[in-house]
Amino acid sequence: MATTPTAESLLDLHRAGRLAAGYPQVRALLAEATEAEFQQAGQLLARLDPDAVLREHADVPQVRIAVTGHGNLAMLVPQLTAELARHGLLLRPTLTDFDSYVSELSDPGSDLYTARPDLVLCVLDPMVVLDDLPTPWDLDAVRTAIDHRISLLEGLVERFVKQSEATLVLNTVPLPRRFASQLIDYRSRGRLGVLWREANTRLLRLGDERPQVVVVDLDPLLSEGVPACDPRLSAYAGAHLSAPLLAAYAKEAAHLARHLTGRSKKCLVVDLDETLWGGVLSEDGFDGIEVGDGLRGKAFSAFQRVVKQLVSQGVLLSAVSKNDLDPVREVLRSHPGMALNEDDFLQVRADWTGKHGHLREIADTIGIGIDSFVFVDDSPHECGVVRAQCPDVDVVQLDQEPALHVEKLLADGWFNVRAVTAEDAQRTSLYQADAARGELRAAHVSVDDYLHDLGITVTVGPVERDEIARVSQLSLRTNQFNLTTERLQPADVEQRADDPAATVLSVHVSDRFGSSGLTGALFLRRSGDVLTIENFLLSCRVLARGVEQACLAAVLHDAKAQGIHSVEAAYRATAKNAKVRGLYPGHGFEATGGDERSPTFRHRLDQLPAVPDHIRLIDNPEREER
Repeated sequence: MATTPTAESLLDLHRAGRLAAGYPQVRALLAEATEAEFQQAGQLLARLDPDAVLREHADVPQVRIAVTGHGNLAMLVPQLTAELARHGLLLRPTLTDFDSYVSELSDPGSDLYTARPDLVLCVLDPMVVLDDLPTPWDLDAVRTAIDHRISLLEGLVERFVKQSEATLVLNTVPLPRRFASQLIDYRSRGRLGVLWREANTRLLRLGDERPQVVVVDLDPLLSEGVPACDPRLSAYAGAHLSAPLLAAYAKEAAHLARHLTGRSKKCLVVDLDETLWGGVLSEDGFDGIEVGDGLRGKAFSAFQRVVKQLVSQGVLLSAVSKNDLDPVREVLRSHPGMALNEDDFLQVRADWTGKHGHLREIADTIGIGIDSFVFVDDSPHECGVVRAQCPDVDVVQLDQEPALHVEKLLADGWFNVRAVTAEDAQRTSLYQADAARGELRAAHVSVDDYLHDLGITVTVGPVERDEIARVSQLSLRTNQFNLTTERLQPADVEQRADDPAATVLSVHVSDRFGSSGLTGALFLRRSGDVLTIENFLLSCRVLARGVEQACLAAVLHDAKAQGIHSVEAAYRATAKNAKVRGLYPGHGFEATGGDERSPTFRHRLDQLPAVPDHIRLIDNPEREER
């Protein structure tokens, strides 16, 4: 196979002995790679020693993934390696032996468990059922085989969640045509389809009922024309899922890995002309753009409805356009063909300056990192400029065919999360309330007067069961005010909440503009007369209002009341949390050791910090206010 430009660039780095040193370049090289380039890149990257990369770039997030299953899954590892590299992640894989998933998941001393994976992929194929059938077989035999295999998997899942903190990924199982076609009457084929779909429903419910388990539904991938199996590879190599299906599966797994490492995107920034509507507003005018009517206009409206669906689940939406602002606002407010309206957007920037500058302005205005952005535009030039000027922004380049806009936007699952929380559904309105706070701040000369006028209430109390998913999400997505950047899955949060020696506190903030929701968490652990703050995190939406001081005051006052002699804490430096480096020293903690990147601190509880006088603190819903 001839090498392609992307593969050639990687080969050049490899031949020069610089692939590990140049690993940060791989993400950009793979961003626009063709399928053939991607396959070649995966084969090369899979030979790269993860330790060599980490020696050169200690801050590259690594993801430990154990791969197990019924068939030969060797083809999956290069695809996973490339998919993770495309998102700036480093794969450390463990591939178990052929058809070893039962023993690997059953035995806590197996290679799978000892690898201490973040993610376990148990890849299921049709042969997990078909291998159990007699010859000849009938529907009763299929029913028995399915029930046996699903019951076995249910037991393995129960064992796994008790023995590991990793996320377990299963998948639905395709029904091969060559198997169904062995039944020559259509009624029996229909009954076989019912049995098979019921089995897949049981698998899907495993993920619905257990936060630690994710089930990838292969049906949407197969519906796009991806072949389920290559009969030759199945017969001769024991690889019972096709290479294209494994590649699509690897992409889904990488989306999950991106989420688990806190790299899910938060904000969608869209162009307008030829993206949300057809035509150029400055040339065609209000009545001349294509949206709502006509075949192309309906395709643009369909794209807008998908964007609106994302917004309803917590994705923040903004627009940047080379247009005049007033005509843009008129379209957003009153055009009858628009599915999106002005209230759906946090920011709308329309002028004739560079779009990359507006992306930075929007990030600063709403207070999130620009690496949380996905930029969508139909112009190759604009996409190229944003890639060059804002390399941390992920770019989706559309073309002149609006019927394909939806597929291109959704192809990479940029905004995928484990579960949508109540705060997610309200996120746009929460950020709009922040804009109102900004207007109030601008009306006050004194910051102190502004804070008093806000009327802030901070409630700190033990986490409730229905808050666990949100606390996990905060740990995964909060980067700036995150003292250790420890990423916790829902099962991890639940385990700490149930630990008698540990306490998980949730932080709720409200003011005159309403509730900001669950915006922070503290993870505490007591050992004798010492309390340790294992982590402290707050959403960027509530920073610079004294909330952190109120939270620490609540913890320190309660510690002293409970007979604690000292409170210990640590800070671990990352590329994004430098602003909280001085948090503990600034609130009466003294340095006790550690190193430059991971200092440790202690508070002796002799002089306790006061709650800011502009904050009403409820340090537990059942206790007195301070």
